[in-house]
Amino acid sequence: MKPTLLALLPAAVVAAATFTGCSTFSSTKPSMSIEDIMNEGFKGKGSMAARIGDNTASQADKMRMVYLTQQLALNKAPKGDAADWELKTAKLNRAAIAIQDKLPDSLEVWRAAVDCKACHSVHKPD
Repeated sequence: MKPTLLALLPAAVVAAATFTGCSTFSSTKPSMSIEDIMNEGFKGKGSMAARIGDNTASQADKMRMVYLTQQLALNKAPKGDAADWELKTAKLNRAAIAIQDKLPDSLEVWRAAVDCKACHSVHKPD
């Protein structure tokens, strides 16, 4: 299945904002909660994030992960430093885009960006 231009538009917007130095997610409100994003994409050994890390995810999974990581970045940090949240979520989103676009070394970049403990230890509410 070929991705449509409309499906690739969110990734292109993020990439353009990232490369121009704009604050990528500052003016849009999230349509998904952090809890919903975690449940859909990151929870469990068979999660979409795990399949991406194991290199067994479908292209549809990879495209969905770009959307999920965009949504994650649109949410406010539930706890901790907002700037750190922005850095971590932007890194995760860039890694998802790299995976989707099949860039060289994207799997290693993804695995480094998906550091649950590093984020949860400072941003997850008690």
